[in-house]
Parts: sequence; C-alpha cells; structure tokens
Amino acid sequence: MNKKVFLDTLGCPKNFDDSDYIRALLDGEGYDFVESPEEADVVIVNTCGFIEDAKKESIEHIFDAANKKTDDAKLIVTGCLAQRYAKELFEEIPETDVLLGVNDYDKLPEYLDESKERKVAASTCDLDYLEKRVRKFEDTPYSATLRIGEGCNRKCAYCIIPEIRGKYRSKKMEDVISEAEELAAQGCKELILIAQDVTYYGVDLYGKESLPELLKKLCRVDGIRWIRLMYCYDDRITDELIRVMAEEEKICHYIDIPLQHGSDKILKAMRRRSDRAAIDDVINRLRTAIPDICIRTTLIVGFPGETEEVFDQLIDMVETHRFGRLGAFKYSREEGTEAFDMPNQVDEETKEHRLESVMIRQIDISLENNKALIGTVLEVLVEGRDEDGSYIGRSRYDAPEIDNGVLFTSDKEHKAGDMVMVRIVDAFDYDLVGEAI
Repeated sequence: MNKKVFLDTLGCPKNFDDSDYIRALLDGEGYDFVESPEEADVVIVNTCGFIEDAKKESIEHIFDAANKKTDDAKLIVTGCLAQRYAKELFEEIPETDVLLGVNDYDKLPEYLDESKERKVAASTCDLDYLEKRVRKFEDTPYSATLRIGEGCNRKCAYCIIPEIRGKYRSKKMEDVISEAEELAAQGCKELILIAQDVTYYGVDLYGKESLPELLKKLCRVDGIRWIRLMYCYDDRITDELIRVMAEEEKICHYIDIPLQHGSDKILKAMRRRSDRAAIDDVINRLRTAIPDICIRTTLIVGFPGETEEVFDQLIDMVETHRFGRLGAFKYSREEGTEAFDMPNQVDEETKEHRLESVMIRQIDISLENNKALIGTVLEVLVEGRDEDGSYIGRSRYDAPEIDNGVLFTSDKEHKAGDMVMVRIVDAFDYDLVGEAI
C-alpha cells in the first residue's frame, strides 16, 4: 500500500509552486496525498520566513503538525524558514525528522527512506538559471502560476529574500513556453507570471530585459485566455513592455507593482531605485497607454525614520493615484537586513495606527472604483458557488486569493474555470455583484 503524505503550504505563490514540485516528486515515488496530518505517514510543512508574522505562523504550523501526526509519521520542514534558520530549527525542534531548504527538494525522496537518522540540508543554489520542473496540481489548473525567475539581485534594506533565495536566475524562454503549453493542455486558461521581479526576466540569460518578447510568445499559446503580471518593479517598466501589454489581447490590464512608499527619504533609506517623481511617471505612462489598467501595489508603513510628515507623503500617493488594488503591512525588523540596525525605529502602536489609516482610505477608494463599474459588462472566471447558490468568480482585474471577487447569478450551469460575461448591478468595498448575460 502506498504511503500517505499531508502537505501544508504557507506564504507566497512561489512557495505553492515549490509545493507543486514536491507533489510531483513524491507522486513519482508512489506516495498518495491526504487531507489531514492524522492520516499521513509523512507530514510536510512548507514554511514562509519573510517577516515576523509569517515566521510565527510557520512555527505554529510546525508544532501543530508535530502534535497531530502519529508517532510513526515523519515530520518534514521545508521552505524559506527552513532555508534561513536550518541549524536553529534542527536543534530547537527535535520533532523534525527532515529539514530541507529551498534548493534541496530533490533530496526529499532519498531522505524519506526507512532510516531513523534525522537529516538536514539547506544549500545554496549553484545554477545560473532556473530549471524547469515537473509540477502536480491538487485540482485541474484552470488558473496557474508560472514562475519565470527565482532569487533577487536587489538589496532592499528591509528584505531578506536575496539571502534566502539567492541571486536572480531566469528560466530559459523555451522552458517557459513549454511549461505554458503543458498547462494549457491540462485546461489552464490563466497564466500568472511570478518571480521576485518579473521585469528583470532575461537580463541574466540574454543580456537584456526580455519580458516583452516572452509575453508575445506566451500570447501565441493556444488555450490560454488570460496572462497576468505579478511583482513588477517600477524602474524596469519600459515603454516596450507597456506597448506589448496594450497591444496583446490576452494580457490582462492588470499589473502588480510593489512600490513600498511615497516618500523620497524613505525610498532612499529602503535602497529602492526610484523616487516619487519616477513612480508618478510610470503610473501616468501606464494609464495613458492602457486607460482601464488596474494597478495593484504593496506599501510598508513604519519603516525606520518614517515621521508623521513622511507618512503624509505616503497617504498623498494613495489618494493621488487611487490604486485599483492595495495591500499594506507593518515594517518587520528582520535580522540580517540593513534596516535592522537603523536608528529611529517606529514603535508598534504607531505602525498599527498608520496601517489602519492607509487601509481606511483604500476602502473608500475601492468602493468608489467599484461603483463606477455598475452597468458595465465584465468577463468573469468562475471559481465556485456561494452557499446561496450564487457563482463566485473574478475579473481580469483581479488576481486569485488577494483581490476582489464577483458574485453573480445565472440561469445556466457553470463549472470552475468557465468564462462568463457578467453585467455588474451592485458594488461593495471589495466585491462586485452581477448577472450573467
């Protein structure tokens, strides 16, 4: 009888991509995947280690898994937390049988032999490019991430990712296209391009920013309907990229740009490569070329040196640009980063107040943006049904899990992955309500 595996994944889409690879690895070794740790022979926790809250959540999940698994089951801890704190976790959580970093998944089948010896591996990557890997999905992937790069060459003062994931490594263009074709053959309609910085794609392999060329080739893949860009750095959003986004029908008029702040002082302290004027310019260029574009951004409040005057500049940017989608989080003081030892650290109470202030303003902006859509018709990707029988989906302007939803009624039966034209009849802070037409 095949051994059973429970896989618990935390963190960003890149971690879920890694879990797809783990699933394929173990499926090839004859393992079956189950829904709970209690019924598993192997329990895997794929952790996040980006900020303090993520680290705490990962630790909680490790201990929860240790408490729920049977005595004979093996506990595997992997992911960013394992890469960053391999030695400490191995010593302080003796319940862990195997600890693997983000570059050592290939060792997993070997480490799951009958040996009772505890094992750890958290090596650095020695490849100059991101290898294409086989992935196995839990369900039919009508929407799937497609990782085009790994690691990061930037040295933002608050970020530990380059230390965890290594230098930037693009995936070969032919491998990206091949993976997209394989996903399309499985029924995938939406590709979500991810990397630590998708706009850097190709610079390491081809000596130039190659995202526009890649996008044009992906748009030729039969079966793919939507292509979505996540994690774009504003200083690499070129006129060529904007032109391709405007001209290619399959590319969603949506872009995720983690701007982080609106103050030149803080942007410089963060070691970002832009200032407010450059940010304003790229947003204006995007909206001029693509008037209906939905810009998502992420902001950090409470970075060291952020005074009330400086914070007001952040609020001004939010109110000026009225972002379609916005997420914010409190600065997390991470050891190993330049910002850890910076003077003028902001207290937690102030951070919390500023976070609340940003999100209150964004709620009003989001509601006004949504109300403007009443009466329009949107193409909606069906994701499921609500308790009252209504369908749940999202438009081209929304990424899964993090953005708005569309609730709609229909006289016809639809399944997850269907595309339906929906007339919007009502709007709320973060959701739209419609009727299929």
